[in-house]
Amino acid sequence: MSLDPVLDRIDADLDAALDRLLALLRIPSISTDPAYKDACQTAAEWLADDLKSLGIDAAVRPTTGHPMVVGHIDGPGPHVLFYGHYDVQPVDPLDLWDRDPFDPAIEDTPDGKVIRARGSSDDKGQLMTFVEACRAWKAVHGSLPCKITFFFEGEEESGSPSLIPFLEENAEELKADLVLICDTGLFESRVPAIVTRLRGLLGEEITLTGPNKDLHSGMFGGAAMNPIRVLSSILANLHGPDGTIQVPHFYDGVPELEPPIKAQWDALGFDHARFLGDVGLSDPAGESQHTALEMIWSRPTAEINGIIGGYTGDGFKTVLPSQASAKISFRLVGQQDPHEIRKHFRAWVEAQLPPDVSVRFDEHGASPAGQMETDHPAFEAARAVLSAEWGEEAAFTGCGGSIPIAGYFKTILGMESMLVGWGKDDDQIHSPNEKYDLESFHKGTRSWARILDAIATR
Repeated sequence: MSLDPVLDRIDADLDAALDRLLALLRIPSISTDPAYKDACQTAAEWLADDLKSLGIDAAVRPTTGHPMVVGHIDGPGPHVLFYGHYDVQPVDPLDLWDRDPFDPAIEDTPDGKVIRARGSSDDKGQLMTFVEACRAWKAVHGSLPCKITFFFEGEEESGSPSLIPFLEENAEELKADLVLICDTGLFESRVPAIVTRLRGLLGEEITLTGPNKDLHSGMFGGAAMNPIRVLSSILANLHGPDGTIQVPHFYDGVPELEPPIKAQWDALGFDHARFLGDVGLSDPAGESQHTALEMIWSRPTAEINGIIGGYTGDGFKTVLPSQASAKISFRLVGQQDPHEIRKHFRAWVEAQLPPDVSVRFDEHGASPAGQMETDHPAFEAARAVLSAEWGEEAAFTGCGGSIPIAGYFKTILGMESMLVGWGKDDDQIHSPNEKYDLESFHKGTRSWARILDAIATR
């Protein structure tokens, strides 16, 4: 099958593709608000009908929450599963929007045309780039270059409560050679990126108790142990002078960055001074022997997300509190085991407790990191064709955050995921006036056509 006529078809069909996207964007599929349950059902049905129009065997599949959409079509090449989500974030505060968030429009801006609507970038616009690429392949050749399973979720923005049960119950149906996910972005809004590593996440809340009630600091200060003092000492000990994390065995399973990947990242020319300057900072605060980009994409972290203790209201109250607590999150990389880290962290905290102070631990999630096997031939093939489409050398990048879906595909279905997306840094996802560049939609569609061709012919 020839690729060039498919790309030509995408170019010629751009206006019609935009009309289809705008129709999907008009559906207020907010998954977190029960008031929009019917709208989520409508969006699922719209997508299933659109896939059926391409000859794809598609259906809306019920769950205990919002439905999934699953579709299958045969093809001659490898079997890929494409994942996206049709649900969107709430639109509050509505008064900060310049237009109705579910009345999408193509707008001219100083940086070019954009698609303005809730869900335009996260994730309806991204999802539809893949569907439109398949539509062009089908229109030109009458078939697709490989076997494809389509899997659209309706609860990604509300914690995916139905996802794991659905994957487990339908594992054999959903298994493929490779997963394609379109829910990421371009590096610095210009360089095509294939995300190949995702940090895991571990949450711990510690509550220290000293006296059995709040005390007058004049009557008891000095003689009674203050749990805030103990908590402050423990938190201060969490990091060494060079930014390293002091919990024993914390670095077990942390890999060194591979030289070819480091070379790619160095070539990106990441400006950490500008990155930090945009939020009023100047110097990287993590492990001093690593670059800021390495800190974000390939190194683990321990961050204190909140501290509570004593009197924090207006004015002043000379209280010696009974309790003090802190919320701490760990971003994990490589083969770090979140359950082992939880065990070692708790033992480390307990070893620092003085007499008369006890601790209670409350756990808040534990998910491992994900690292894709880039020696899978599809990854280099995709990187090459993305470089050709965007005119910038594509890179295998990391993601500072956590995208659990890729981990679930790995642990439940045993599949590697290729995360590619066309979002830009200023798309304002989850915020008022969300947008998706017309260039992202158009070139994203062309990019998926190229990737499917590369996977099918590798």
